[in-house]
Amino acid sequence: MTGARPRSVEIVDVCARDGLQNDKVMVSTADKAALVRRLADAGLRRIEATSFVNPKRVPQMADADELLALLAGIDGVRLSALVLNEKGFRRALGQSLSEITYVIPLTRTMAERNQGAAPEALVDSWRGIAAPAAEAGLFRSVTIAVAFGCPFEGRVDPARIGDLAARIAEAGADEIALADTIGVASPAEVEEGFARLAEAAPGIPMRAHLHNTRNTGYANADAAIRAGVSVLDASLGGLGGCPFAPGATGNIATEDLVYMLDRSGVATGLDAGALREAALWLETVMGRRLPGQLAHVGPAPEPDAAA
Repeated sequence: MTGARPRSVEIVDVCARDGLQNDKVMVSTADKAALVRRLADAGLRRIEATSFVNPKRVPQMADADELLALLAGIDGVRLSALVLNEKGFRRALGQSLSEITYVIPLTRTMAERNQGAAPEALVDSWRGIAAPAAEAGLFRSVTIAVAFGCPFEGRVDPARIGDLAARIAEAGADEIALADTIGVASPAEVEEGFARLAEAAPGIPMRAHLHNTRNTGYANADAAIRAGVSVLDASLGGLGGCPFAPGATGNIATEDLVYMLDRSGVATGLDAGALREAALWLETVMGRRLPGQLAHVGPAPEPDAAA
């Protein structure tokens, strides 16, 4: 059941990783570092900076070590990186990171296509990473991908969310996310998915990674926080997409999400003006207009204080 909106939520910007990873425009390491610093200047305190994956498969992330070296010492920001296996985790150790994110697709076909193993095997792999990650002082976030629909298997049974979440919680996690990887969910499906997650992994903070592929991303974000989610992913400018949905919009835009939340009385601690300027800057880097709307519209009218 959906409840009241919380007084505040935390936003994780994933632009430097999920936003860029599949883009055809190769962005320099210096520009990636500038992006992260602009996000930090706008108030972001959790930023997904890169991933430790096979550079042949994801060339955009080949500079992970160099980028994190440039960002070493950035104040007041928890930098995170995506790892998909133990090899990636070992690369992440010793870097200037506060967090790691691990992904387990809900469906077998997606898991085998994405990571070469079934979901059960990926849980076993995570079990081998979770303990040493905790010992290293890393915050451990696990994402259940294609939680609401799979490009290969179609709609998924929500009961599968609870089954997988329970196994992840048993292996060890500080946060569990549900990802609408291909942007097919509706608010009602988001509510049910997080209800299943909360029941299966009580006490573990919940995070939502939502795409706006079918123009439901922001409605889904509102449904998520009313279902108990405390952390929302977003990407500056709405940068990002999905290789399984060619031509489609990807991540919800950080600046647009902040506008919706602020006007709904949900504090984010982020500077909307700084995000707007950062989004316009990012468009110059990418050489095109991005899906986010806020950077291209005038200020919204404010209530008349004398009324």
